[in-house]
Amino acid sequence: MTTAGTGFELGVYSFGNTPRTPDGGYGPSAQAVRDVLEAVRLAEDVGLDFFGFGEHHTRSMPQSSPTSLVTAAAASTSRIGLGTAVTVLSTDEPLRVFQQLATAAAIAPGRIEAVAGRGSSTITFGLFDLDERDYDVLFSSKLDLLLAANASEQVTFAGPHRRRPLQDALVVPRPEQPLRIWLGSGGSPESVLRAVQLGLPLFLGILGGTPERWAQYGHAYRDAWAQAGHPPDAAAVAVAVHGFVGPDDRQAKATYLEHERRMFATGAAEAGRPPMNPPGRERDLEPGGMVFAGSPNEIADRILGLHEVLGHQRQILQMDVGGMPHATYLRAIELLGTEVLPQVRKHLAQP
Repeated sequence: MTTAGTGFELGVYSFGNTPRTPDGGYGPSAQAVRDVLEAVRLAEDVGLDFFGFGEHHTRSMPQSSPTSLVTAAAASTSRIGLGTAVTVLSTDEPLRVFQQLATAAAIAPGRIEAVAGRGSSTITFGLFDLDERDYDVLFSSKLDLLLAANASEQVTFAGPHRRRPLQDALVVPRPEQPLRIWLGSGGSPESVLRAVQLGLPLFLGILGGTPERWAQYGHAYRDAWAQAGHPPDAAAVAVAVHGFVGPDDRQAKATYLEHERRMFATGAAEAGRPPMNPPGRERDLEPGGMVFAGSPNEIADRILGLHEVLGHQRQILQMDVGGMPHATYLRAIELLGTEVLPQVRKHLAQP
């Protein structure tokens, strides 16, 4: 695994992508699980650095147990970094999250990470019989417990999300080295400061905006990091973006825009919200935007452009959206690894 300050990593992440039937319905959600495991094996084969498993609980994106998929991928790969992206910690059990990822780390030492986030939807609160009014308290308390479990096998903890405190509780198995845990953020100043206060790397989930806007978050994070007295080389920023790679710029953008719009419409309906169709979305797919869809040359140039202003250590792309055909997705992964990654590495003088 590449650590902060030693290189740039490129990869993919997924929330699952249930195949669509010719009449517009859904195929089996189990197929989405099998498909994502095929995708991670290909990502490793073509040299990508990281594959992240996100968490959603919908028919269109049914990847509800990212830690399970991390473990499955750990057993079927040998090199690629793996992690959750993100674990919705507000409605999960932090000790179980740690134990499951520690189990994966026993299978794949040094390759397992986690991104802890509050989540972008309240669906899981009702599903797991929790009160969404406790959103912030639950996340903060559970994150503290996850970090405590990562730091020591004997955990003493008292937090507002637990009815009973822990006193020297044994938490096993233990990875050979502590898991790398990132703080997931949609870009709020509060989460940037929380990452600094806890001494955690920052993982930015990005749907729009401009490179210059997101660079401000990176600069604020590093400035606060330095002021807190943390080791400079331990600061790290990763970004997760929407994106897609195709042989031709115009066709790649058209393909991705079609499926992304379908994803937005379907996701809003599944969450009981009004239809979502971000105005001017086409501009976000062009240079200067934050949706990285295009030919290999354009995507390489845009990743390098973002790196120049943000200085991030990792970028991962969500490409399998809106029922995109699995073969189309696999081809995009292949192009990302075989044609985009070599250009990025050459420019950054990496092996």
